[in-house]
Amino acid sequence: MRGDVEWGTIPGLVRSAAERYADAEAVVEGRTRFSYAELGARVERAAAACVASGVEVGDRVGIWAPNSTDWIVSALGAVSAGAVLVPLNTRFKGSEAAYVLRSSGARLLFVTGTFLGTSYVASLRRAAGEGVGDGPLPGLPALEQVVVLADDAPADFRTWKDFLASGEGVGAAEVRAREGELDGSSVSDIIFTSGTTGRPKGAVITHAQTLRAYEVWSDLAGLRQGDRYLIVNPFFHTFGYKAGVIACLMRGATMIPQSVFNVDTVLANIAAERVSVLPGPPTLHQSLLDHPARDAHDLSALRLVVTGAAVVPLRLVERLRGELGVGTVLTAYGLSEASGIATMCRRGDDPAVIASTSGRAIPGTEVRVAAPFGSPGEVLVRGFNVMRGYYEDAAATAEVLGEDGWLRTGDVGVLDDEGNLRITDRIKDMFIVGGFNAYPAEIEQLLGVHPDVADVAVIGVPDARLGEVGKAYVVRRPDVTLTGDDLIAWARREMANYKVPRMVEFVGELPRNASGKVVKGELRGS
Repeated sequence: MRGDVEWGTIPGLVRSAAERYADAEAVVEGRTRFSYAELGARVERAAAACVASGVEVGDRVGIWAPNSTDWIVSALGAVSAGAVLVPLNTRFKGSEAAYVLRSSGARLLFVTGTFLGTSYVASLRRAAGEGVGDGPLPGLPALEQVVVLADDAPADFRTWKDFLASGEGVGAAEVRAREGELDGSSVSDIIFTSGTTGRPKGAVITHAQTLRAYEVWSDLAGLRQGDRYLIVNPFFHTFGYKAGVIACLMRGATMIPQSVFNVDTVLANIAAERVSVLPGPPTLHQSLLDHPARDAHDLSALRLVVTGAAVVPLRLVERLRGELGVGTVLTAYGLSEASGIATMCRRGDDPAVIASTSGRAIPGTEVRVAAPFGSPGEVLVRGFNVMRGYYEDAAATAEVLGEDGWLRTGDVGVLDDEGNLRITDRIKDMFIVGGFNAYPAEIEQLLGVHPDVADVAVIGVPDARLGEVGKAYVVRRPDVTLTGDDLIAWARREMANYKVPRMVEFVGELPRNASGKVVKGELRGS
């Protein structure tokens, strides 16, 4: 596979991209525009500053910031200095961020200034301002330095500008020597799971795994030089960092980071920057299609959409192709523990396959279901993409990763005759109605066919007679008068009785995490 042989490591990829695509536009963010050659120089400068700041090979470096040019440069700089990148979810509160920093033993943190009205520094101070450490956050003893990606920083923190200046005494030869200490088996990052089913755990992934997985992703998606890629998926998630930044580096595509999902901004960016590639969750594309001002923007350059979720309505695929003329619409399935990718559709697949499945196992991997053929069971994955384990958590690793190399995903799915995987649910989301296993994602897909339903989530709730029954949280399409009784009556005609929700609650929107998954814990608590 080209990734292992040609690039070896992520810093090798950065250097290769800077040479091969030197004059091509690498990053566009507002008025900031620079080439691949300039990106290579900026990353090298950030790597030099990391070396000057005492970062050693294998040290964990955290980054807690929205999608931006500074995220790209600081993250790639840290990895080029031999660090293991630990991205933090921008939706975390201070205590959640402190937990990940503490668990990973991060020595250095890059953090945004104020974002969406929140001071991340102040949030961290509240969560970790007291303790036995002698660094800027005493509650995090391993954390020696915090660099604020802004022009101002508190007295015991560092500004981005001052941090970069500190590396001026470190030459290119020293940075390249540091890169030379890495190989494909070196750890590149620790991606912490979203924690929707418990405390986040850190999946340990290597350089070779990352490069091979996203070379495959780029090949299957058809990403190519000259593409202009609007990266709305958050960088702290593999969909944003790896299927975004890393894939663009491989192909010489232009990265256009967007810090917040806002459909007006997406439309403006697509039109102004002639965006050709727009991966994201189905909700992103649905809101794009339904926007009342859509026709006022030129979206004709858009040619590639990659999405992924348990529920991708067939009409969404058909509308992207028919109304927007998107040539390639693909679905995929992955999880942090499998480098973010396990299955993917292929260009040319029938729209029904793309909508109803997440495609087939990617080259170099195996996918099976722990159940008789055609029946739902836990999805198991084995191959080059499976993590080394959870960081410093042997017990949790042993729960999901067997000695035979099969990773238990915790997802429920069904394989068809062609090997296409249909995810039906999370094991922990399944509920039992009068002895029958009910899978919310399957019910959601069925309910999503109703013409008045824009979005839907289903959970199990206690029932005196049946043990549990389904409750549907529904977002109606604009200007419709659908009632709960209407939807239940419709559902009785469309699905087995045990699957029919007994309750319907209409909501303005569903609570979703940054990767687009519905946070069902919030629904259960409502």
